[in-house]
This record gives sequence, structure tokens and C-alpha cells, in this order.
Amino acid sequence: MADTQSVWRRVQEYRASLGVVFWACAASVVAMLVVGFGIAGWVTGGTAKEMASEAGLKARTELAAQICVYRFQKSPDAAAKLAALKKSGYWDRDDFIEKGGWVTLAGMKEPIEGAADLCAERLIETKLPPLKESKTSG
Repeated sequence: MADTQSVWRRVQEYRASLGVVFWACAASVVAMLVVGFGIAGWVTGGTAKEMASEAGLKARTELAAQICVYRFQKSPDAAAKLAALKKSGYWDRDDFIEKGGWVTLAGMKEPIEGAADLCAERLIETKLPPLKESKTSG
């Protein structure tokens, strides 16, 4: 029991030197930075700007692709055009969409980059009603 009191007394009487305080603070700052940037997801201002820019471009592409799908589905002979799109090769699908004009938004001369590919992917997954054969009276 005498040892316990002497340890407690030594802890109470301990006075850290300036060097110990400095290195303890420096180690705390380094640990905080490692945890913050490595685990907590902190980023620099430049990285935040890049992330915001990428998010804006992605949202713009998503919106243009959704408009493209809507315009494609509302176009005349959408089922026939969808069949032609599905028959075309993977590399030709974005050209098919761009030439159809579905991905070019009003007031723009060029389509939004990446929107044609995304539109084509979404259209391939959709199902339109089958083609109606026209009846001719004879």
C-alpha cells in the first residue's frame, strides 16, 4: 500500500518539462491529421472543388440522359427505333442517339459529353410496346 501512495504522490508532483509538452502537442497534431485525412474523410479545398465539379458534371449528364430517354420514347416510331438501336453495335449506339438529336438540349449546339452513352444504356434496358402493324383495307 505504501507503493501505491508513493506512485500517486509522484504523479501529483510531476511537472512536465517544456520539451515533453512540445513533443506531446506535436504528436497529438500529427495523430489528429492522420486520423482526419485518412479515416474521417477530410479533404483539402482543391480536392473539394474537384469533387463538386465532378458531381455537377455527373448530375448534368444524368439529367441530359433522362431527357434523352423521355424524348426518344415520345418520338414517332419509338419501338422501331429502339429495335434499330438494339441491333446496332455497342460502339455505334451513342452515334445513333446523337444523330437522332435526342441528347442535344435546346439552345446547345453539341450534346453533353457522356449523355448519349448513358441514354443508350437506359434505352437498351427499357421495353416499349411491340410495333403495331398497320392494317390496309383491300
